[in-house]
Amino acid sequence: MSAFPEKPSIVLVHGAWADGSCWSNVILPLERQGLSVICAPIPLTSLTDDITALNRVLERTRGPVVLAGHAYAGAVIAGATNERLKSLVYVAALAPDEGETVAKLFYRDESHPEAPKLAPDPHGFIWMAEDGFRRAVAHRASTDQTSIMAAVQRPIALACIQESAPAPAWKTTSSWFLLAEEDRMINPRTQRFMADRMGAKVWSHHVDHTPMYTEPNLVVDVILEAARETLLR
Repeated sequence: MSAFPEKPSIVLVHGAWADGSCWSNVILPLERQGLSVICAPIPLTSLTDDITALNRVLERTRGPVVLAGHAYAGAVIAGATNERLKSLVYVAALAPDEGETVAKLFYRDESHPEAPKLAPDPHGFIWMAEDGFRRAVAHRASTDQTSIMAAVQRPIALACIQESAPAPAWKTTSSWFLLAEEDRMINPRTQRFMADRMGAKVWSHHVDHTPMYTEPNLVVDVILEAARETLLR
């Protein structure tokens, strides 16, 4: 039997160069705990567009909600306005304060030597080279996995990282932060700064930027802790 008296919703939000399939190793373990899981598709066209898309998904859920976001999606989940939101989980994610941009935080500390050089195409979208997945986005994943990630990637618009963030939900909502100590995309020092500023409960581990692929059980455990501590009160 599920430990949860009513079936809460876990909403998972992908970051840049990804889609909902990045959570494929996390979905079923959460559902086996009696949780309803949905992966929110966001268009990656602007921060406002992405927050609007997430709020539309939240309208489809029932009961209390835990939101989890990876990387860029940290900025998106903080824009959620649903009154049923109980907790936030940041997976190596960005957490801008009101008025900050994702770009400002992303480049707050020095980049890793293996981090790719990023630039928009003529249409204002940023793509990730396949080598970038292998060397930085998921450097602990298999070559097969990084090849798939490169093939299914969705580009992120420059507008997503240049738009100022609204007042973040983490100021009024319990938060967890999975800090990726071996992250080559978002400097771990930046992650620590954000987590401390949020007052989040920090899980710091030797994982790469995309632990949903390389350490999915750890991601599941963090989300379950957030669910148990905020949904069973």
